[in-house]
Amino acid sequence: MAIDLPKAIVDYFEADRAEDAGSVSRCFTETAVVRDEGNIYRGRAKIGHWKAESSRKYNYTAEPFSLAKEGDRIVVACHLAGDFPGSPLDLRYFFMLEGGKIAELEIVP
Repeated sequence: MAIDLPKAIVDYFEADRAEDAGSVSRCFTETAVVRDEGNIYRGRAKIGHWKAESSRKYNYTAEPFSLAKEGDRIVVACHLAGDFPGSPLDLRYFFMLEGGKIAELEIVP
């Protein structure tokens, strides 16, 4: 099933697929916040470091399969498969957009 994702979210998943932490970080606003695995990353530099570390640690694919709105957030359900504990699994990505960029991202099971 093809889903129509906003451009900033498409760019995020494409950069993630390419394992390009710099391109991932440029999908975010300067003051963006990411919450993942109990950690909080603030600002593009920290977000780039988070993505570089997760790409070094694990090989995975992320395939978005549904899209919903929850208040101001866009919720993308994604199927992840790879060499990480618990693979495969479905995660929800909660995005908040601002000015064509990602202002907040929270990733939860």
